[in-house]
Amino acid sequence: MRSRFAARLAAAASAGAVALALTACDNPQEGDGSAGGGGEAEGGSDIRVGLAYDIGGRGDKSFNDSAYQGLQRVEEELGIGEVKDLEPTADEPDSAKVDRLRLMADQGFDVVIGVGYAYAEPMREVAPEFPDTNFALVDEEIDDVDNITSLVFAEEQASFLAGVAAALKTEEDHVGFVGGVETPLIHKFEAGYAAGVEHVDPDIEIERQYLTQPPDMQGFQDPGAGKSAAQSQLDRGADVVYHAAGASGTGVLEAVTEEEAMFIGVDSDQYENASDEQKPYVVTSAMKRVDNAVFDFVSSVVEGEPQTGVQRFDLASGGVDYAASNEEQIADVREELDEAKQQIIDGEIEVPTEP
Repeated sequence: MRSRFAARLAAAASAGAVALALTACDNPQEGDGSAGGGGEAEGGSDIRVGLAYDIGGRGDKSFNDSAYQGLQRVEEELGIGEVKDLEPTADEPDSAKVDRLRLMADQGFDVVIGVGYAYAEPMREVAPEFPDTNFALVDEEIDDVDNITSLVFAEEQASFLAGVAAALKTEEDHVGFVGGVETPLIHKFEAGYAAGVEHVDPDIEIERQYLTQPPDMQGFQDPGAGKSAAQSQLDRGADVVYHAAGASGTGVLEAVTEEEAMFIGVDSDQYENASDEQKPYVVTSAMKRVDNAVFDFVSSVVEGEPQTGVQRFDLASGGVDYAASNEEQIADVREELDEAKQQIIDGEIEVPTEP
């Protein structure tokens, strides 16, 4: 596999811990999880915004990092009075998430955002205790608590485009998918990807593997397992691998780079986060604009008209998309990707959410 792709590239060229963490965040110089300092910016807002990350935390080069980018925009563009972000701990119980949300609300944060469906039940418990706090939940629908706004995405649509790209790029008619944890949410990524591949050529073989099963959520933060799964798929003949595995995706990219195959990232534009050695192998990423969703929600609170209910982000709204940063890799398939994208927007293609 190495020589084939080398030629192609040459041609192309806990509660106590929660309390301590929140207190420690007051000094961003200590590298302790603060997205920025306190104090109202001149002409800005005195609203305080708190964000709690999903498993894997900031630095996953994926889902959580996209949320962090939104938080940075909030701070830089809205002049927010105070911004804090809090990390989860490995294998923590739901009670730790309850404590984290409650602590931020109790300390007077006007906006409290939980990143990931794991915050659904904790937020259901905490939000009614603080009716004046604006809660937002990423990736899970809650429509029966007045002060919780759900920010949900059409992941299957972006994944469909990832599948189209994979099908157009493969030379072996054999592609792979690595999922972090086998949940209904990650099934949407798998379903969209497989549908996109089959849209181009139903005879292409698709490898599929999940790293863990619930309640074991380590599949989202185990780069070693991600690398092993991707290597197995490459060994069986796949030459393009797409992942929806959070921080474990860094291992997928390592395996693909070593084999000089092709990689499709997820959530963030993973070409931007790749090393110089890795960049040539990143075809695209299925973008999930958590950053925009976070920014838009906080903006609505600042403007005095908070978003409510379920806010949906799809291709038509720009909430999901494909990345085109690697111009050399994407140039020869961009026309087909844009055509498929428009067909989805126009309703000519209905993307499944179940494999």
